[in-house]
Amino acid sequence: MAIRLCVAGATGRMGSLLIREALNRGFEVTGAIAAPDEPSIGRTLRELGVCNLDLKVSPPSMLKEALGRADVYMSFTTPKAELSNLPIVADEGKRIVMGTTGFREAEITQLSEYVSSRVPAVFSTNFSVGINFLAGMLRAIKTLPKEYDMSIFEAHHTGKIDAPSGTALTLAKLISEMRGYSRMVYGREGVSPRKPDEMEVVAVRGGGIPGIHIILIAGPHEMITVEHVAFSRSIFAQGALLAAEWVMKQTKPGIYSMEDVLGETR
Repeated sequence: MAIRLCVAGATGRMGSLLIREALNRGFEVTGAIAAPDEPSIGRTLRELGVCNLDLKVSPPSMLKEALGRADVYMSFTTPKAELSNLPIVADEGKRIVMGTTGFREAEITQLSEYVSSRVPAVFSTNFSVGINFLAGMLRAIKTLPKEYDMSIFEAHHTGKIDAPSGTALTLAKLISEMRGYSRMVYGREGVSPRKPDEMEVVAVRGGGIPGIHIILIAGPHEMITVEHVAFSRSIFAQGALLAAEWVMKQTKPGIYSMEDVLGETR
């Protein structure tokens, strides 16, 4: 039986792509949500050119109705939207796959605590299989001498709201835990030598860049670069759908990661 999805942010760049990828891969889309001020509200996905479904786009006020037949709620929206939506989704007993970024630490902690006691959910700042493989590779940097400094450079399209990217922050947190960095620096200006406790993260926005993440590992006499380049946003949709298939098999409520998903699909 096909997995049924309710997609939030359905008419956005990622939401539209996710719906098309889902239908191509045999999923069923039974609910579509967009922001209350979106002109797409009340129109069908067919009318909007998203796909050939006569499914009307609903506002968040109709979330329960949109969730009705769905097995999994999938979202690439905004923190504000998910702070309202996810508690409702969890109370309805629907599994969750969320790729929304830009949360404050207290907000994501609040959501995680609420959801984790109710339903299985996969939260990830990046659903790319390649990025998650890269994160696994980075665990090896723990063995490098303390003289080797780590920095992250990331670039995305002009429409990306949050900076640095959620992926860059996740990688920076992973590196900081292994290298003992206690604070992050987002670019430099003027007289600003690097201090031993600093993790550097630099963000650039331009054109239609889907996503570039580069980890710079600089020693006194050599440098290593590890780079991930996204050719298409399809990688995020494909990874999220992989997570949807995985989360449907989980019976224990909790917040899971793409590391959990890939750990059982390799």
